[in-house]
Amino acid sequence: MDAYLDQALAPTRFALSLLGLFAAVSVVVASIGLYGVISYSVGERTREIGVRLALGATPWDVRRGILLDGFVLTIAGVSMGLAGALGLSRFLQSQLYGVSATDPVTFVAIPTILAAVSLVAIYVPARRASRLDATLALRAD
Repeated sequence: MDAYLDQALAPTRFALSLLGLFAAVSVVVASIGLYGVISYSVGERTREIGVRLALGATPWDVRRGILLDGFVLTIAGVSMGLAGALGLSRFLQSQLYGVSATDPVTFVAIPTILAAVSLVAIYVPARRASRLDATLALRAD
């Protein structure tokens, strides 16, 4: 009976494993994309950051500004994603077995992971910008 059940559930297990793999790859690709966008944005603001540093802003002020901008975008994205997921969860109800469509663990864990990943992706360009030499930034262009 166990062998028959394993054989019957094999296509479903394969599909769910593939779905999990695609979800993990999408998180990695989204993280790389977020890092690229934030890094490009910081690169475009090099002159502004150089002026701020030349006028007396501390590296922490520069880092905090970039982190705050990224954090606001992260919160907006997570909020819209949660709203969309809650809105579409009733369509998934028929596909789930043993789990609620609005599983609290999922609706807390996934946004937390994505927010943490995005904050790390934002921190790297922010740290690099805070180490910028003001004279070199102003001479660029």
